[in-house]
Amino acid sequence: MLKAIFTNSIGILFSRILGFIRDLMTASVLGANIYSDIFFIAFKLPNLFRRIFAEGAFTQVFLPAFTHSRHKAVFSVHIFAVFFSFIAFMTLLVNLFPDFSAKAIALGFDETTVSIAAPFVAINFYYLPIIFAVTFLSTFLQYKHHFATTAFATGLLNLSLIGALMLSQGSEQIEIVTYLSYGVVIGGLLQLLVHLAAIYKVGLSPLLIGGVRYFKRKAVKIRQESRSFTKQFFPAVWGNSTAQISAFLDTWLASFLATGAISYLYYANRVFQLPLALFAIATSIALFPKVARYLKNNDTDKALDAITKAFWFLAFILMFSSLGGFILAQEITWLLFERGAFSHEDTLNTTAVLQMYMIGLLPFGLSKLFALWLYAQKRQMEAAKIATFSLSSNIILSLLFISPLGAAGLALASTISGFIGLFFTLKAFGYTYFSAIITRKRLLLWLFASAAFTFILLITKELIHGYL
Repeated sequence: MLKAIFTNSIGILFSRILGFIRDLMTASVLGANIYSDIFFIAFKLPNLFRRIFAEGAFTQVFLPAFTHSRHKAVFSVHIFAVFFSFIAFMTLLVNLFPDFSAKAIALGFDETTVSIAAPFVAINFYYLPIIFAVTFLSTFLQYKHHFATTAFATGLLNLSLIGALMLSQGSEQIEIVTYLSYGVVIGGLLQLLVHLAAIYKVGLSPLLIGGVRYFKRKAVKIRQESRSFTKQFFPAVWGNSTAQISAFLDTWLASFLATGAISYLYYANRVFQLPLALFAIATSIALFPKVARYLKNNDTDKALDAITKAFWFLAFILMFSSLGGFILAQEITWLLFERGAFSHEDTLNTTAVLQMYMIGLLPFGLSKLFALWLYAQKRQMEAAKIATFSLSSNIILSLLFISPLGAAGLALASTISGFIGLFFTLKAFGYTYFSAIITRKRLLLWLFASAAFTFILLITKELIHGYL
């Protein structure tokens, strides 16, 4: 398990370093203005679906179903054909009605801005069917305990965008957005190619070819399996996507604020996502197959032991990451972004948003860990209900905070909804199990409680100093 976590973390770190290089170049070239807002809006929706698929929903339902299937090849091809067709149809609709799609993503944009953004929304959306194919193939690689390709492949998207920025240097800002949009699609194609190569290398290509060859003959035999998968998949998507949908709602509401607000949210969320992906998501991806197998074999003690080790690792590292990110938010933003078209005022505005996001790092990270228990037990509908509570609170709080605090208020609403989601997730996980986890290591419990108390005092001091 440690090897898988390490592989995922190194791959994510590599990709995120390239991502930060991409972001600082974007900030330097585009800054935080209407053109950066347009690109982030255009990339937001397909990127939302990428995060939902790539960060667990599809894998957490497909992998157990694939493992139990008696006709794995045919079942796999059927699931891919159904979902790829649906996503391709969505892509077609977006390209037929790009103005409507752009308006739906950024309701606060005026008609002129929508007309500028619409073509870029259409181009970026081609990334979605490509990245679904990538996610589908990555699930097979996880089945073979091969994590490296998927972990490192996201870097290809960032390299493609970095290349687009380099090629477009000196161009008009709208041309730079065009280069970036095509860079997104090219990056997706590169990811697909390396996954196809990895599938061939690990010997899984005969399975996929056989699924296509025998599909008509055996399709009727996997009908019940397919229905069961579909029934579990959509609640899993909803349950996994609270953080991503919250960020999407932030962007949507920010379109009503002053120019640059969408960019502040984007840049801050990129920093927030680094420790979340590097530690919480990497750990969850590596841990899920093991926990699912233990629970399938009714070996609850071993499953709890795996969760316990991961809990203490995440509890400490996420808390200190959150504290460091909160206190050093301005320095981080200045170091990464303040150059070229990105002004000092942009740094201050992004800092306020980043601080609000960083408070929620711990609850969002731990929620991903304990949600694994629900998905391993096929309690997707329960996870979906928790997501609904969390998302509903985020919507209400966003409407309350947007007027007095602006973009920072949207980030704060997202953070509070993260705490609400963690509360309900722990309730579903079971307080008895959770109590057993935190009391197994009493010394760690005391250390964590002391650190948490210090964490609260320091954040309270910073908030009083910064906002009162």
